[in-house]
Amino acid sequence: MQAPSVPLASIPSPPESMSVIHIGPLNIHMYALCILTGIAFCLWLGARRWEAIGGEKDDVYNVAMWAIPAGILGARAYHVLITDPGSYFGPNVADPWAFLKIWEGGIGIMGAVSVGALGAWYACRRYGLNFPAFGDAIMPGILLAQAFGRWGNWFNQELFGKPTTLPWGLEIDYTSPNFPKQYPAGTLFHPTFLYESLWNLAGVALLLWLSRKSALKLGQTIWLYVLYYGIGRFFIEVFLRIDTSETFLGLRVHIWTSGLLVVAGLLGFITAGMRARAREAAGLEPLPARLNSVEASAAAEAEEDSAEQTESSKGDKKSEGTAKDLSDSSIT
Repeated sequence: MQAPSVPLASIPSPPESMSVIHIGPLNIHMYALCILTGIAFCLWLGARRWEAIGGEKDDVYNVAMWAIPAGILGARAYHVLITDPGSYFGPNVADPWAFLKIWEGGIGIMGAVSVGALGAWYACRRYGLNFPAFGDAIMPGILLAQAFGRWGNWFNQELFGKPTTLPWGLEIDYTSPNFPKQYPAGTLFHPTFLYESLWNLAGVALLLWLSRKSALKLGQTIWLYVLYYGIGRFFIEVFLRIDTSETFLGLRVHIWTSGLLVVAGLLGFITAGMRARAREAAGLEPLPARLNSVEASAAAEAEEDSAEQTESSKGDKKSEGTAKDLSDSSIT
């Protein structure tokens, strides 16, 4: 089959040799480096925002020790169990341990965020932090991390979209196992990794701008992130993605999950706003970032009040005793 001519303007994919850096016996995968770079920027931005509302930088790293491992497990589990279980389980699978090889690609962002959020929620309870406030602070960083992480798909030549003749079409090596063999060599594909990365960067700018304008109530940044990401992912799944995925009722499973994100994000955003306005109407002060410091302060104040009451009680008894002595002496 003769390959069609490739347009002068296109996005080349890196050769397979660039996807792994060999340093002696150590193999460093660019896919992993993209994810780690995203995590580093997420922590940096999240720490700055958390400190700005009264938290401490170490709080972010303490929560990350729980949230990141949970997120990695959730991301891999989502891909293996929901996206493409047929490639990892069954009698025709050559390597029964392939589900552990995360460095070869294959993670689900929706699994990473949902399970990672559970890890963050537990850590916030453990360290006495205000979880909604913490989530609001960290969410722009999560989107930023996702923007970096999507470039790992570029290095792995995976998760591209339908064929296109647009000047920014993505080149995929015909010898790559990810190349859809129903298309001729030289076919260009929509760079969905780039679309999603740019969508996420725009989301970071939107969340930061709304934060500066103080336009969002407590918890609304979390749910706006869910809504925003869900919308972008929904359209990419419906119109562009062609990679292997499980289906449900004739639709890719990611269409269903991203649709659920849109619904959950919208409902959560509205609910968070209603709760915040109800607290304001009741005259309640917003809870601080670090709840443990407030609890400790309240306990200290309670001890001081108790001590003052004890001293006051002792003083009263002493006064009563003195009055009794004076009364007795006068009788004498």
